[in-house]
Amino acid sequence: MPNLRDIRTRIAGVKKTKQITSAMKLVAGAKLRRATERAVSARPYQRKLTDVLARVARKAGESFQHPLLEPREQVKTLHVTILTTDKGLCGPFNTTLLRQTNQWLKDKKAEGFEVKLRVYGRKGRDFFVNRKYEVDGIVGYDKTPKLDLIRDLGTEVLGGYSEGRWDESWLVYNEFVNTITQRPKFFRIAPISLPETTGEESLLEHRYEPAPAELLTRLLPLYLRTVALQAFLETEAGEHAARMTAMDNATRNAGDIIDNLSLQYNRARQAAITKEIIEIVSGAEAL
Repeated sequence: MPNLRDIRTRIAGVKKTKQITSAMKLVAGAKLRRATERAVSARPYQRKLTDVLARVARKAGESFQHPLLEPREQVKTLHVTILTTDKGLCGPFNTTLLRQTNQWLKDKKAEGFEVKLRVYGRKGRDFFVNRKYEVDGIVGYDKTPKLDLIRDLGTEVLGGYSEGRWDESWLVYNEFVNTITQRPKFFRIAPISLPETTGEESLLEHRYEPAPAELLTRLLPLYLRTVALQAFLETEAGEHAARMTAMDNATRNAGDIIDNLSLQYNRARQAAITKEIIEIVSGAEAL
């Protein structure tokens, strides 16, 4: 027969856990609303900047040269920036991204590429360090203003690519789709691949001041920082969404466990009472 005191202790412990997970769900939900607004509102700006960049590049002509627009004839070294979180308790948010990234890196190494990693977040850094990767790890970055983060990352990507330290630079992060879904995304940020402008846009005549070449020189680093900022915003929104979902599931599971333990406790208590009654009746009959 289960010990009633042990069951009561377990019920009390699960109730405390339920209170914690419920509070974490509320906090994540409050942060999610703000993070989602920032991530979604930044997308039109990035798309418009990409369109403007493509038009200016076409206007500047093929004679314009910039390191970010010149792909290497032979690609040997990859620079990969991976965005994860410092904290856990967010379901498969990190594990799905890291598992797919690890397989992607294995495939690239099998093809003969050398890989240099820059990982944001304690979860990602520990994951790749444990797998014997050489990692430039940045932890505690959620306390750093995002403009400082993207400025440093943009400077590193532009400088490393221009100086020939790597032949391609990739950005790996979780794209925020909705509260339930965050999708791993692999995006090449250097060299920059500009989209083709539509026929309707090509009929429009634009006048640029300063000259298209000078304007493009300023826009390319801005585009690089904008893409990086969008990735950080998507990661932040996805983290809060995944944590809210995970804590909601944990709260529901804790409630189910409490119900099962309460049922078990009541059955054990009833069995104990029944046993005592039988003993009393048996004793009375013996007299």
